[in-house]
Amino acid sequence: MRWNWQQADWPDFRWEEKVFAKAEAAFLRGSGVLIGSAKHLDEDARQQLLVEAMSIEALTTSEIEGEILNRASVQSSIQRQLGFLSDRRKVKPAEQGISELMVELYRGVDEALTEDQLFSWHRMVVSGRTDLRDVGRYRTSDEPMQVVSGANYAPKVHFEAPPSPRVRHEMGRFLEWFNGTAPGTASALPALTRGGIAHLYFESIHPFEDGNGRMGRAVAEKALVQGFGQPVIVALARSILVHHADYYRALENANKTNDVTDWLRWFSAIALEAQYRTFAQIDFVIHKAKLLDAVKGHINARQEKVLLRMLREGPEGFEGGMSAKKYSAIAGTAPATTTRDLAGLVEVGALIRSGEVKHTRYTLNFPASNIPEISINEEGRLSFSNQ
Repeated sequence: MRWNWQQADWPDFRWEEKVFAKAEAAFLRGSGVLIGSAKHLDEDARQQLLVEAMSIEALTTSEIEGEILNRASVQSSIQRQLGFLSDRRKVKPAEQGISELMVELYRGVDEALTEDQLFSWHRMVVSGRTDLRDVGRYRTSDEPMQVVSGANYAPKVHFEAPPSPRVRHEMGRFLEWFNGTAPGTASALPALTRGGIAHLYFESIHPFEDGNGRMGRAVAEKALVQGFGQPVIVALARSILVHHADYYRALENANKTNDVTDWLRWFSAIALEAQYRTFAQIDFVIHKAKLLDAVKGHINARQEKVLLRMLREGPEGFEGGMSAKKYSAIAGTAPATTTRDLAGLVEVGALIRSGEVKHTRYTLNFPASNIPEISINEEGRLSFSNQ
């Protein structure tokens, strides 16, 4: 097997530009809508949107790698770093590190990408780890850097990256390419094309001992948002998590050739889906403010606690809906009180009830989020279907 970096045309990626014309145009239009929608929010709503969007990206980019972080801790850390009011809770190193990465990514979106910045990001991503030799620097191990699955006695190698002695040279070329294709440069590339290639290029080098997935997605998000002209958080990691099995298959296939047309078709569809998730996040913030204003003075402290807990889950909703059992656990209420409280939340229009007896569930009284699954065919035509 010859990997992409072992082939004569590396890293001269090639693709069929016409295939992505419609996708690039749709992404550009969506970017304008996102920026315009955010501008119409009041200051409190903009702060909520920023914190929630960053938190979701921090949580999901970690979950893709199998690391489950505490949502409230991540939000608290992000709020502190942005100078907003927070609960000052104690935050673990992993949660603090990924939160710092999200904030730095947002604040430094227009800056050139440098080696020092990548090293700083790496220290954030692996914060608290004591099992790594190379932290805040490129990997140095003599062992092959491989992506492997299966049992130890019969491993399947999905990819092998360039050996460690080649990494600094390869990353020098990568950084030159990344900064040389940014908006406003002579070789500027459209946002989706640049973001997709940036992610694949970075992952193909796999420059760090660990954390390459989270780093590579941050690089891709930086490339996408630089095309907006101003900082916006796009739900790229959240969309990748929904399609994580396809994500790994697409990367594995792309690691075998420097014709990146198929990879860019997949990545572009995911990035467009991420825009729809961001639209849904904005709608959620608007509906959340309206709902809390409508029920103010009409619900008790227990009901408010549970409602706020449900709202923390964002537009994806409380998994499985709210049940009487969950309500009692959150509010610390007896069954009779739980029944009255839930009925009261339905009466004031905060929740919608469905099902009967043990199968009764309650969901927020919000319009359903329209997040389509997007695909791009070989001619570049976009298709939308409900997930």
